[in-house]
Amino acid sequence: MINVKTFSLNGESYYTHDDITLLNLVEYFAFDSKLLVLEYNNLVCKKQNWDKIFINDQDKIEVVTIVGGG
Repeated sequence: MINVKTFSLNGESYYTHDDITLLNLVEYFAFDSKLLVLEYNNLVCKKQNWDKIFINDQDKIEVVTIVGGG
């Protein structure tokens, strides 16, 4: 049986059959990793851990882009 993981990214539902990390997700969607904060299941996730955290079924991920202004 194929293991399908459904997860939420910024309120949109996605699914994957693969084992992917948060870093894989950031790279796939071409987010600028220098200008964002990543929230994983309601906790802010440190950038140095993105490659160690694998997405699981029903995870909730929010990507917040930092915008400067004057």
